[in-house]
Amino acid sequence: MNLSWLDDFLALAATGNFSRAAQERHMTQPAFGRRVRALEEWLGTELFDRSSQPVRLTATGEWFHRVAHDLLAQVARVPGEARAVAEASSNRLRFAATHALSFTFMPGWLRSLEAHMMGATVQLESDMLQRCEALIAQSKVQFVVCHVHAQAPGRLHAEAYPSVQIGSDFLIPVSAAGQDGHPLHWLESGASPVSLLSYSAESGLGQILHETRYGALEKIARQTPFTAHLASVLRTMVLDGRGIAWLPKSLIAEDLAAHRLVPAASDAWDVDLEIRLYRDRAPMGGAAETLWEVVRQTGYSMLGEVAAKASPR
Repeated sequence: MNLSWLDDFLALAATGNFSRAAQERHMTQPAFGRRVRALEEWLGTELFDRSSQPVRLTATGEWFHRVAHDLLAQVARVPGEARAVAEASSNRLRFAATHALSFTFMPGWLRSLEAHMMGATVQLESDMLQRCEALIAQSKVQFVVCHVHAQAPGRLHAEAYPSVQIGSDFLIPVSAAGQDGHPLHWLESGASPVSLLSYSAESGLGQILHETRYGALEKIARQTPFTAHLASVLRTMVLDGRGIAWLPKSLIAEDLAAHRLVPAASDAWDVDLEIRLYRDRAPMGGAAETLWEVVRQTGYSMLGEVAAKASPR
């Protein structure tokens, strides 16, 4: 039996009309009729009463209608069940993290968990938030690490993915420092328009900034000469003296310490961030489930030095 015959059968059962069912299945009516007849020959009995219009299911057809739905549902579960079997014996930990956290937070955090990884191999995908969300939705990764704010919780929160806070961070408006050590650009100058370097709409940090500071920024004369997806790109532009950008403290801690970058506004403009670990809703492999339990039980307290690097300015 060809499994696609089940879809043909269900299409005809729903429409009662060979012509409409053939159109739905994107084939000619004669070809469709041959496929339905082939299914009946395989079963050894007729499934449709063709003497009426629309055609109706025979008693056997009524029984097979339930069987066809069950068979297709079982087939649809096979790939997921196969992945679950493979995951059960897998020794891989598959993470996706936003670009900024991949470079700054992830190395130290993973190092702090080495004792609990049971020799597992780690695969890290670094991408924008939307892509990270898509990867876990497709079960291509087991975990996502990203910045979160209560006013911009994001897709994974909305879809009830389990999560735990594993760190903290801050978005700080910064500028390059002049020769006198003062910022080249100041957010609250009130004179000429302030040059703001902005995140694109696809950026997770951009979404957080929009939700938390957009109302206040509306009251300030400003221009936006440059927009980018990545905080690392905006950092380069700020260091070049092009304007002000809100950057994660974890990304610019060394720049602040070396006074290459300086705050460009009072700390009232800072935005508190959580760093959260989201996990796949489906069962994961042994190594991944063990890691999740360790992080869930110890959580924020495990961070130590990693958390201290994201302390307020």
